Amino acid sequence: MDFKHFILALHLTAGIGKQRATRIIRAINHGYAPVTYPWPLDVLTNILEVSVNTAAYQQISAAYGPAIERAQAFNQPFMTYYCPSYPERLRQIYEPPLVLFYRGDLRALSLPSLSVVGTRTASPYSLNCLRVLLPRLIKTGAAIVSGLAKGVDVMAHQITFAQQGVPIAVVGTGIDIAYPGSHHSLQEQVGQQGLLLSEYPAKVGPRRGHFPDRNRIIAGLSAATLIVEAKQESGSLITANCALQNNRQVLAVPGSIFSSESEGTNQLIAAGAVPVLSVEDLLTTVKRLD
Repeated sequence: MDFKHFILALHLTAGIGKQRATRIIRAINHGYAPVTYPWPLDVLTNILEVSVNTAAYQQISAAYGPAIERAQAFNQPFMTYYCPSYPERLRQIYEPPLVLFYRGDLRALSLPSLSVVGTRTASPYSLNCLRVLLPRLIKTGAAIVSGLAKGVDVMAHQITFAQQGVPIAVVGTGIDIAYPGSHHSLQEQVGQQGLLLSEYPAKVGPRRGHFPDRNRIIAGLSAATLIVEAKQESGSLITANCALQNNRQVLAVPGSIFSSESEGTNQLIAAGAVPVLSVEDLLTTVKRLD
């Protein structure tokens, strides 16, 4: 079994999540993992720090063999943490994804980029802001990264298409499944004009825990994340926190103090996020970071 497909097998093994994947990366990077593949189960569980007779051990031991078989027969495009195409910025984040499945042009990952997220219940204010802020940035050759969610995410992708730019979308499902289903055509368009990424293989549907995990990838792909309208309790704030956790710049568009949709962005600015008041603010920040 080659190294790339072995890493895929580990990723497909139930019970190996972000934290345990980080232990695998550490073991390989520090040279205390075997260099023949697949590893024996006892070696794997030792690296994962999983004790015998625990529920985690039972789960991993039951899933490991079938995952190896599945990985050996796998014929869809994917990259691992160790592939040359894997973006260096993503390698640098806390708990980087071990594997990414993709559709589209991997050259998009070499472009300067801005991650753009915001509320799913975006007001016309969001659309107006994005129409002013994004076109000039896109014309400089920057890719726009977002999550194909309702509201701000979709607006950012649509403006990118309108400007003939490069969209990068990170989804919380397999890349063959659109969530919500009404975004199927848009998701297909991203795969044709830009790049579609997911931690999840084909046929995996949406689950609540997928979306916070997706958000860390959105934030990790860019040097800066722009938040456009976000409520106090918002997935966009999770993305902002991921960006801060990984020493990335957080930018926020200020909004009305009377709008619940702007409470999160205004609080981010109060806490130290860079306020974006003009397209020049955005261009200057992104150029400085890239």
